[in-house]
Amino acid sequence: MTDAQGVFDMVRRHAEDCASAWALGTFGAVAEFLRDADEPAHVRLDADVVEAATGRGAMRLTPHPQLAAVAFERPLSQGRSWSQSIALCLPRDACAMNRRATLTELGPDREAVRPQDREAILFDLGLGALQVDACIRTSHPELITVLRAAEGASVFDPERSPMGAILRHGPNRVFCGQIGRIEVFQPIPPPDGVSPEGPHTHLLPKMLRTGRTHAATEPIPAGLVPVVHLGPSHPMKTTLGKPRPFDQQAHAAFQSLLAAYGDPAHRAVKHEILAAIADGAGPDGWREPETRPARAAARVALAQAMALYGEAPVLNAWRAILGHEDAPEEPDEQSQHR
Repeated sequence: MTDAQGVFDMVRRHAEDCASAWALGTFGAVAEFLRDADEPAHVRLDADVVEAATGRGAMRLTPHPQLAAVAFERPLSQGRSWSQSIALCLPRDACAMNRRATLTELGPDREAVRPQDREAILFDLGLGALQVDACIRTSHPELITVLRAAEGASVFDPERSPMGAILRHGPNRVFCGQIGRIEVFQPIPPPDGVSPEGPHTHLLPKMLRTGRTHAATEPIPAGLVPVVHLGPSHPMKTTLGKPRPFDQQAHAAFQSLLAAYGDPAHRAVKHEILAAIADGAGPDGWREPETRPARAAARVALAQAMALYGEAPVLNAWRAILGHEDAPEEPDEQSQHR
């Protein structure tokens, strides 16, 4: 990890790149922002604020003197693919938001990214999460009336919950943390529907009830809490997760980020395996790492070896001992890890 200003400089560079995806939230409640290359957008890249806004959503990020970055990769599909992410973290005592436990009216959203949204009324959903206040924003008189009548209740209360009205009206969702906010303007899909492409939110009560701040598979150092996740351009997937030809430049770019913000021990495990496969060497005498993150790094090495070298003859031998991922301790977090 490097200094907080260096981390924010990295954030600013990626905010300019429409191939980057962003997520703000907690385990079970996440708002995501991304934009298409040809999508009209307002982008602001100043020393003290980063903003991007489209017709589908908006994002604002700001510096923090204790901001830290943690870069990591995770194996997918039995070591045949991988995700990559940078967690933007704060110390636990610095990341805390208001932790309201019931629906609460907050008044006009004066901090909205777009000027036209600053008179709309903001309501905290009262999820009680540590690092995020998950809110909705509306100017619709009928929905405001319903929300005010339900103020002080849990949104999960079967008798007083306003979730039915929220789903019908599809208000803006506004997720706020100590280093910024993400706003989603797109409609809320029905319970049996699919999230729209582009900016969207996830609210999963079962995950929220665990009280976790992040997925168990994320190698976040003790004492830090991820507030925002950045998904830089993936070498084999588009922003929407669709396959694309291997992009060596995107791969090298994230490896540089891993060198700056990742765990050196995990990188050493991966590089040892990649070097062996490049030399045509099998796993004879190689011992599987004892820790879960290091085993994940070894499986990422298999996926990247296939992308870099094709179906090398020794890959099957390595897969025989590394091909099966650890069973997840918890259901994986949503789609922010690309």
